[in-house]
Amino acid sequence: MAKESKGLIDTMEEFFKKAPAIPANGRETLVKFTPWIALIFGILGILGGVAGLGLLTVFAPFAVLSGASGVNSYGGGFIAAAVLIVGSVLLLLAYPGTKARKFSGWNMLFWSQMVHLVGSLLSGSIVGGIIGALIGFYLLFQIKSYYK
Repeated sequence: MAKESKGLIDTMEEFFKKAPAIPANGRETLVKFTPWIALIFGILGILGGVAGLGLLTVFAPFAVLSGASGVNSYGGGFIAAAVLIVGSVLLLLAYPGTKARKFSGWNMLFWSQMVHLVGSLLSGSIVGGIIGALIGFYLLFQIKSYYK
């Protein structure tokens, strides 16, 4: 893991350590289901992202005819769909590592969450993106110690 990446993770971990802890049996259950959650949402995210790109491409001419112009009015959808695909690929890449309880799997989950946060901010869903990221990172840092 790169030095900058480790620094970011360590800084965020210090912040989330202050949050109330999930009971041990709850963390163990979360770790047990995490690979399957990553696999399911990875597949659904890729399918949704590809479908979104397809629909946006099909309807782009109609948007232009109705007066939409530039990235500000229509490009946010393309950015959101592309980010969804990238984040979902990271979830799929996390599956084998999380199943084997390797830190590399947890790291992929972390970067998937980071990609989704950046995508939310870029597409204008600031409040929802921040709330989702806080919940996702809280859960991730609760189970981090289970991955070696």
